[in-house]
Amino acid sequence: MFFNQISLHGSSTYSLFYHFHFLKLKPHHLSLKHTHNFQKYFNRYWSRLRLACFNTNAISHSFDEFTVEENEGNSKEVAFLHWMENRGIKANHQTFLWLLEGCLNSGSVGEGKKLHGKILKMGFGEEHFLSEKLMDLYIALGDLDAALNVFDDMPNRNVFSWNKMISAFLSKKVNNEVLEFYSRMVAEHVNPNERIFASILKACSGSNVMFDYVEQIHARIVRHGFGCSSFACNPLIELYIKNGFIDSAKKVFDKLYVKDSVSWVAMISGLSQNGREEQAILLFNEMHILGIFPTPYAFSSVLSACMKIEFFKLGEQLHGLVFKQGFSSETYVCNALVALYSRSGSLVSAEQIFSNMQLRDGVTYNSLISGLAQSGYSDRALELFEKMQHDCLKPDCVTVASLLGACTSLEALFTGKQLHSYAIKAGFSMDIIVEGSLLDLYVKCSDLETAYKFFSTTETENVVLWNVMLVAYGQLDNLSESLHIFRQMQIEGLVPNEFTYPSILRTCTSVGALDLGEQIHSLVIKTGFQCNVYVCSVLIDMYGKLGKLETALEILKRLPEEDVVSWTAMIAAYTQHDMFDEALKLFGDMLNQGIQSDNIGLSSAISACAAIQLLSQGQQIHAQSLLSGFSDDVSIGNALVSLYARCGRRQDAYTAFRKIVKKDNISWNALISGFAQSGFSEDALQVFSQMYRAGVETNLYTFISSLSAAANTANIKQGKQIQAMILKTGYDLEIEVSNVLITFYAKCGNIDDAKKEFLEMSEKNEISWNAMITGYSQHGYGIEAINLFEKMKQVGVTPNHVTLVGVLSACSHMGLVDEGLGYFDSMTKEHGIVPKPEHYACIVDLLGRAGLLCCARKFVEDMPIEPDAIIWRTLLSACAVHKNVDIGEFAAHHLLKLEPQDSASYVLLSNLYAVSKKWDSRDRTRLMMKERGVKKEPAQSWIEVKNSIHAFFVGDRHHPLAEKIYEHLEDLNKRAAEIGYVQDRYSLFSDVEQGQKEPTVLIHSEKVAIAFGLLSLPSAIPVHVIKNLRVCNDCHNWIKFVSKISNRLIIVRDAYRFHHFQNGSCSCRDYW
Repeated sequence: MFFNQISLHGSSTYSLFYHFHFLKLKPHHLSLKHTHNFQKYFNRYWSRLRLACFNTNAISHSFDEFTVEENEGNSKEVAFLHWMENRGIKANHQTFLWLLEGCLNSGSVGEGKKLHGKILKMGFGEEHFLSEKLMDLYIALGDLDAALNVFDDMPNRNVFSWNKMISAFLSKKVNNEVLEFYSRMVAEHVNPNERIFASILKACSGSNVMFDYVEQIHARIVRHGFGCSSFACNPLIELYIKNGFIDSAKKVFDKLYVKDSVSWVAMISGLSQNGREEQAILLFNEMHILGIFPTPYAFSSVLSACMKIEFFKLGEQLHGLVFKQGFSSETYVCNALVALYSRSGSLVSAEQIFSNMQLRDGVTYNSLISGLAQSGYSDRALELFEKMQHDCLKPDCVTVASLLGACTSLEALFTGKQLHSYAIKAGFSMDIIVEGSLLDLYVKCSDLETAYKFFSTTETENVVLWNVMLVAYGQLDNLSESLHIFRQMQIEGLVPNEFTYPSILRTCTSVGALDLGEQIHSLVIKTGFQCNVYVCSVLIDMYGKLGKLETALEILKRLPEEDVVSWTAMIAAYTQHDMFDEALKLFGDMLNQGIQSDNIGLSSAISACAAIQLLSQGQQIHAQSLLSGFSDDVSIGNALVSLYARCGRRQDAYTAFRKIVKKDNISWNALISGFAQSGFSEDALQVFSQMYRAGVETNLYTFISSLSAAANTANIKQGKQIQAMILKTGYDLEIEVSNVLITFYAKCGNIDDAKKEFLEMSEKNEISWNAMITGYSQHGYGIEAINLFEKMKQVGVTPNHVTLVGVLSACSHMGLVDEGLGYFDSMTKEHGIVPKPEHYACIVDLLGRAGLLCCARKFVEDMPIEPDAIIWRTLLSACAVHKNVDIGEFAAHHLLKLEPQDSASYVLLSNLYAVSKKWDSRDRTRLMMKERGVKKEPAQSWIEVKNSIHAFFVGDRHHPLAEKIYEHLEDLNKRAAEIGYVQDRYSLFSDVEQGQKEPTVLIHSEKVAIAFGLLSLPSAIPVHVIKNLRVCNDCHNWIKFVSKISNRLIIVRDAYRFHHFQNGSCSCRDYW
């Protein structure tokens, strides 16, 4: 019964007892000692053997505890074999299987080889199962050569034998042996199974094989019927993905009958890592819909995909799914979440996940450090690095690169150098990312000497470092060093990339080196980068900024793809060169082609609208910027301030200014300049004072705009204060400052100071000459203006359209009709200047002042351009002076069509009818003005006395000194009448109206201002008065007489020009 029980179970056990039964062992055949040990062994482990069903492992484990004292020095297996031999018991192959199992479990290499020898000696070498077990033994003990010898000696090898050897080679990462073994297998016509194919593919992944070899294996997989097996095809998917054959991988994936988690993760991860993030997300969604439980690595991959394409909201939703599935403590998943939230700027969430993690690794720290550094929290990034060290985690090259970026932001050069030392000690200072970060640190911390030394020690093959050095010298506008680096790069044989050419092209742009830029452009074409969008955008920017707009436009038209940066660079170029219509047209074309503008394009378009005061279109673009999410963009905010300020929308300008969160000096300058140009000069000066008190850094543009505002209000005192600030800040040597000072003094009536500033300039440009010519013209010094123009041409300065406006105005004010017409003809013939509307207006004014109204009308009718409001208003004004109703009505008809809400047009027409005694027509004009809701701008005059500006209206009696002013005014009238002055106060009123008007109501504002000035100012100080409208005939005549009887210099600036009254005469020679 006992032996029957044994025979039903494991063969090895049965073999052992079979031998004992066959020999009919008696107790006296064994010594008492041996018998006792043997019986003790079976009594102790028999129940365990029976429970284990007598499998080989159970017997082997039991046998491990068997001891034979007489064979000391040998293993139990060999000892037991000797014990059997000594007693004449013959071992069979089952015995050796059992003994080899014992060696396998105990790791006895030497004993295993001895057993191998016994096996061969006893003729069991061709036993298949023994060969398999010997292979297992040698493979487990790492002796692959011995295992291979056993394999080679096997008479019959099955697929499992081949698989065993292939798996052994693969585990030792001897991939070439695996592939050679596979070739041998194919040569011997052995059909691989799916496990062998999986092993072969894994070997291919770890070695440099030609990819057509992989495709051949794929074909064999399909031929052997494993094309739908996930076990065989999962490694194939990974291999295709690793080599970038994503579509091939997807085809394999789609053909799988059963997709396991490895299949899904491999495909999702592969798509995410190869720029197909959206497909990865869709595939994860499909996996989720099918009810397949995602693994942590699947979550990690899809979260990384969301991060890369900035699908942050979806990433947050996936975070909820992670929590629901119970993976919120998985390190892989948490690392992906920290990276996601860090990239999205949700650093609070990132830090919360980081804090809750039970196990953090280097990737965890790297993700958060990088996120903090990129979000501007560089100090916190460095603090986190200290915590990383406390957690005994060593930083890698990614950590160091992020920390170097943080040091660069903080300009912490010393800390950066410490990191450099650590990188050298750790052995990754030559890492390409670390090298770039180190060089960037030294460059941006302005340590170019160290930067160049470090650059000299790096591998010259790294083109990124060369580009950084090009940028470094470019930022210093050091074209010679940039060119030296670029040439050295060519000598070294480095092939430039798409960032190399833009680096040196920007330097060419910055220093204005157009010729060199064109040479670089030719290299761009030779090296095949002429279709690269990034390179083309920089070329467009260079040609645009340096004035070759046609070339820039040609490059834009040849672009192989639509690029918003290139379009906006072209729009900005048009705006910078005052080609505002072209800029807005191109902006419209861009939108029509479906290209969404960026902040640069929007700000440039708004600036173009501001320059030509297209308020309505500017407001539309403003609305578009809000819809595009640029409501907080500083450049757009600055452009909006300029738009509303220049268009006279004072409150809107202030509102736009207040909405700018981080105001820079450009914001303040936009407000000052805009107000100065739209007539709110007092506001401009107030804003300048606020800017100064706020401690905002002023620049050249600030001073120029503020001086212009002071010039517009003739605020000589504040203008001189600004000039003192200019001297203090060192801008006094700038040509632009001298130019605006000339204009400032000229507009303040100090033409001598303007002339002095002009003569003292060491270097002059065309603007300097234009400012002085215009100043002479405005002050009635027509001859001086013309003489200066001739001198300008003699010294080789090319006149422009502004110059000719000044010259033609001078001829108009002096009544030099023939000379003015000659200069007008010379514009196109001699100077190549196409006349603009302002030039035509000057000729109309020239002919109109001279009384040649028919010629003026014919000139307007024959103009090659459509007359604008200024031209018609000029003609109407001349008709009012010369009382020509017919031509005046003709001009008024066109003027009111163009500007139906302009009060000046109605006033001119009304005055024309009044001086022509057409009272009914005058009244109809006033009624029409009232019905259309047009309000007349009240006449107003200003004078500065004792640092205060005093304003006066017609018949003004609100001044505290009104009684004294009118008493003095009456005295002046009497004294003027005594020497011949006759008042012409009723020219604009009918006889009935003359009787109804109070005498003081007919006293114009400039008379009141002059009387106040004569009362209040010392006799040595000239009386400076500014009037917002044209001085009438009566006032002009009156001021001449007053200048004589008071023996004072009186300077009046009206809407048209300056009048210098002295000794009874005016500088305009009564021709204004």
